Amino acid sequence: MTPSRRLFLTALGLGTVPVWLAGCGFQLRQAQDFAFKTLYANFSTTSPLGVELRRNLLGSGRIQLGTDPKQMLKADAILDILSEERQQVAVGVSATGQVRELQLRLRVRFRLRTPQGVELIESVELFQQRDLSFNETAALSKEIEIGILYRDMQTDIVQQIMRRLSAVKPRNTPQPA
Repeated sequence: MTPSRRLFLTALGLGTVPVWLAGCGFQLRQAQDFAFKTLYANFSTTSPLGVELRRNLLGSGRIQLGTDPKQMLKADAILDILSEERQQVAVGVSATGQVRELQLRLRVRFRLRTPQGVELIESVELFQQRDLSFNETAALSKEIEIGILYRDMQTDIVQQIMRRLSAVKPRNTPQPA
């Protein structure tokens, strides 16, 4: 095959890829829109989950985040992280009683409400778990792996919270007559 024909066929093939992707409904992830402009963060901004959630909320560029309790009544919505629980459960042990397999669990409960107490998102529990083989001879490397797996689960939960926040529809409040 001649080089010019090969170049033509390659260009033709690459030119049709965007058409195929558009036909299947593929779309790059966009910045999320929220039904509220100001959000009061009623969660610890020093916990790993709080730090990542705050970074994602501020990174959207479409929302003002308040952490001072004086700002709570001025906010359009209040995000409450009700609980965050990390667990390590031994699910497999050897005949001598040594742990061979762990299950890492991360459980987060949250809700979204207005300052008047109207719940926009009722209390929801998000749950992630990962299985991990364990060996006492590689305990240090397993501790590092546990940290990475917890961070991965946390990132997934933060993305789920962000998607749920962006899915909230604005509520029409009746105007006084």
